[in-house]
Parts: sequence; C-alpha cells; structure tokens
Amino acid sequence: MGTGSARALALALALLLACSDIAVVTAQETERIEGSAGDVLEDNPVGRLKVYVYDLPSKYNKKLLKKDPRCLNHMFAAEIFMHRFLLSSAVRTFNPEEADWFYTPVYTTCDLTPKGLPLPFKSPRMMRSAIQLIATNWPYWNRSEGADHFFVTPHDFGACFHYQEEKAIGQGILPLLQRATLVQTFGQKNHVCLKDGSITIPPYAPPQKMQTHLIPADTPRSIFVYFRGLFYDTGNDPEGGYYARGARASVWENFKNNPLFDISTDHPPTYYEDMQRSVFCLCPLGWAPWSPRLVEAVVFGCIPVIIADDIVLPFADAIPWEDIGVFVAEEDVPQLDSILTSIPTDVILRKQRLLANPSMKQAMLFPQPAQPGDAFHQILNGLARKLPHGSNVFLKPGEKVLNWTTGPPGDLKPW
Repeated sequence: MGTGSARALALALALLLACSDIAVVTAQETERIEGSAGDVLEDNPVGRLKVYVYDLPSKYNKKLLKKDPRCLNHMFAAEIFMHRFLLSSAVRTFNPEEADWFYTPVYTTCDLTPKGLPLPFKSPRMMRSAIQLIATNWPYWNRSEGADHFFVTPHDFGACFHYQEEKAIGQGILPLLQRATLVQTFGQKNHVCLKDGSITIPPYAPPQKMQTHLIPADTPRSIFVYFRGLFYDTGNDPEGGYYARGARASVWENFKNNPLFDISTDHPPTYYEDMQRSVFCLCPLGWAPWSPRLVEAVVFGCIPVIIADDIVLPFADAIPWEDIGVFVAEEDVPQLDSILTSIPTDVILRKQRLLANPSMKQAMLFPQPAQPGDAFHQILNGLARKLPHGSNVFLKPGEKVLNWTTGPPGDLKPW
C-alpha cells in the first residue's frame, strides 16, 4: 500500500471512530434546515390550489395495473400512487371551472418485460391518445393547449420516453407536452429531456418495506463507503464506457480492493441495514442520472455521494442537497477516496444531523396513506408556487401553438 493510500486509510478509520462514537451519543439529535428551504419543506399546499382529475377510461390506468400488479413496486410507480393520492386529496375539485390545474392519469410506465423493466415504446402513443381524448371531451385543454395541465412522466428520461440517452435525445419531449408541466424523476441541466418549469421528483421506493428494515438509531456506522449495483451493463453496452458514462466502471476499477470501500454487484438481504451502518453511500448515475439509491440514502441517514454531472435533484428548492450530500464530478472518481477522507468530521456530523431530520426523509417518500410533508405534498407545493398562472397560459380564441402531426411516424399511430 502506497503512502497516500495508507494515509487515506488512517484518516478514514479515524473518521469512522469519531462518527461511530458520536452517533451512539447523539443519534436522536437533528438539525432543522435553515432559511427558505426549511420553510418550503414544511409548506402545506392545502388551500393554495385546486386540482381537477380527468376521469379516463380504465385502459389508460387501472386496467394496465390489473394486468400487471408489478407496476406498483418498481421505481417508476410514482405515477400510480400520485393518481391514488389525488383521488382522495383535499386539493381535488369536482368542478373543473374552479380548478387551477388539470391532471391526466396515464400509467405510461406500466408495460413491463418478464424481468420487470418498463418498456417505453408504446408510451408516446398512449399519451397522445389520452390527450386527444381530453381535448375532444373537455374544453380545458384547448383553451391553453395544456399549459395549466400537469403529467407525471417517471421514465428514465421523462417525456422523451426512452431508456437510452442517445435515442431519448433524438426523440425529444413528446411535442404535445411542450406546454404542460412535467412531473418527472429525470433531471439534468441543459438537457432536451428536461423542459423549463418541470418539477423533479424522487423515484418511488417502497416506504413500508424500508420501514421493516430499520435498525436502532444508535447503531455505529462502521462502513465508510457503501455501494451495491452494476458497474458494467454488458447486455446493453457490450463495449463498455457508455453505461454510466464510465463512472461506475471507474469506481470498480479504482476501489474494488480498497478496504475503505464496501462495493459489490451482490444485493444482500441486509442491503437496507448495511446502508444504515455506512457513513457514505455512492449514488452514481446509471443509464439515467438518478436512481432509488438517492431516496434510500436519505431515508437511512447515509450521506449520499452524488456522481452525476449536472444532475437536477428532487425538490431542490426544499431540500438542501449541498448541505446533506457530497458531489463528485464524474472525471474525479479516481480520487474518490481522498475526496471523502478529506472531509472534516464536524462537516460529516452536521450532514448526519440534517439527514436525521424526519421532514427530510418524509419529503422523499410516497407513503400509503399520504402524510404531511411527503413527496405528494412537495409536488403540490411545486404546483402551488407556479400560481397564479401568467397571461401567456391561456390562448386567444382560435390560436394554436402545438402541431399534432409532429413526431416520429410510429408515435403517430393510434393506440
């Protein structure tokens, strides 16, 4: 072991001892988020907006779920749970004339492979069909061409509807959604698949399942860096370098034998418990910049190490990501050990206290039933902050902006 590696190991061990000892004493201590972020996180959207939920034929939602109940458990399931939440929410109105926002419940990710992976290929046609339906049967889409409508689009690259970035960029956002507000997991600055005004949300992670794996809060954090997941995707990227833009491969090649790093492709039954025993949890990009690890890290109080250049994080106006996480540029992955071991202990402890704040964890989850401050309410807060609608939302009589015939020929076929 070289001098630099030995020094990094010594520093990490010292940090582990400091963090573990203090964690036992102060496990129940939390720190409130200061400034406007803390106020936004605790906002109550009820009374600040009204949402009309379109009653669509079940083929767009419930029938898809009945055909494949697995859709309830994958990381794109926010579209299903948001629909269920709104049906019984205090912000719902049955009078469309008084609505601030209109919601179209379409389960575009509920088309799964035998292995449970969502197929996006029918999604554009399904969405076009739903929009055509509401534009024909209600007057509200046509008066704004969707500018006062929101859609939940939790695909890898949102409303670009593809899991491979190059193809997603080539397709672009579905043209009929250009004026709508998109609520999506994908977020990356200056990217064609993230339009201005979108609300970036966390991916779905099962709250009840995570709850059953909680361990005592005073458990020492004896693992310095933790990660479980793919480093290479040889099936979809046989030559390597394209998946995760090489960042995950770099983690493995540089740190597979480093004693500070507990990293593997294995997914043990103690995965959630291990995160609660870790100081840092790696959250690298995969095919898309985001993953459920971000949610899991926050919920389990493990400092997220975010490796995804230009990522736009969930509810960034409410959650102080710079204060609770560590950002590492993709090109700096080979220096990951020295970056993490150089963080002062008091900085680590403050991040842990912020992560221990229950409101921080709550904002990342879609619980059933809904609870104050959860991800459902953060989405509503984001919509409420866009009100009142500007003068450019509603079109003049006879004015048209969207082109219904634009898009790849395959997307224009009936669904």
